[in-house]
Amino acid sequence: MERDMTDGVELCAVVFDLDGLIVNSEDVYERVDIEVLRRRGQAFEPALREQMMGRPAAHSVQIMIDHHALTESVADLDAERTVLFDQLIIDYAEHMPGFMPLLDALDAAELPAAIATSGTRSYATKVLNRLGIASRFRFVLTAEDIEHGKPAPDVYQLAARKLEMLPHEVMVLEDSGNGCQAGVAANAFTVAVPNRHTHNHDFSGARFIADTLADRRIFQTLKIVE
Repeated sequence: MERDMTDGVELCAVVFDLDGLIVNSEDVYERVDIEVLRRRGQAFEPALREQMMGRPAAHSVQIMIDHHALTESVADLDAERTVLFDQLIIDYAEHMPGFMPLLDALDAAELPAAIATSGTRSYATKVLNRLGIASRFRFVLTAEDIEHGKPAPDVYQLAARKLEMLPHEVMVLEDSGNGCQAGVAANAFTVAVPNRHTHNHDFSGARFIADTLADRRIFQTLKIVE
């Protein structure tokens, strides 16, 4: 008999991270950052990538600047990354494994789905429109909606309020350590779904670590049909 990991609390909604969970944008940004640093004779090392991942864009760019002692401003380097990203996202963006079946199952069960991302609103809109799924979510929260970005709990606390639920009634799905830390700190039912870039992250506090969004434990915990 399966153990009830929710401690008897019914989960009433799901809040997704965006990058690396819904869309393979981490793969696209890896290409972007490799090129940005190649132009400057620098390498995009795994350690730098892990420091940048799951943080608001401005914080990520500042980490890159500090790591390589670059002379550009955050605004200039971020603008360069954005131009490159816009060129590459058309060719390389795709759903992460298991995402569409999970979203369809949530719709069928009438469980609301929302997004809480560290990206900007323009960025999130661009990606969701590219994938044709912008209308599938109750709302999208971005870095512009909160004062403190992940790993602070602000965005998931706000998501629960907008859903008119308590945080522990909400499942948070995150691929990064910083994102999971935010979900756990918000007291949400947080599930880690690592990708190839984040499998080494610290997911302390997560209820479990899923293989992909198709992991049967996600469906079982939400009491929805695969």
